[in-house]
Amino acid sequence: MKLPVVSGRDAVNAFRKAGYEFDEQHGSHIILRHANPPHRRLSVPNHKELAKGTLRTLIREAGLTVEEFAGML
Repeated sequence: MKLPVVSGRDAVNAFRKAGYEFDEQHGSHIILRHANPPHRRLSVPNHKELAKGTLRTLIREAGLTVEEFAGML
């Protein structure tokens, strides 16, 4: 499946549906952590459009497939 074009805010909302919660923010990066162990953390840039490689890495680190992520948008 082709990666969707999403903003940082849209990606954060999708990851929240996957069990991630807002932890903190450093500049333009929103840090999310998973509610259940292992406590994985994601650093999502709050940009208008996320780079394809960045988005693919975030999806992989979250333990999701592109299809699962797209379904949460």
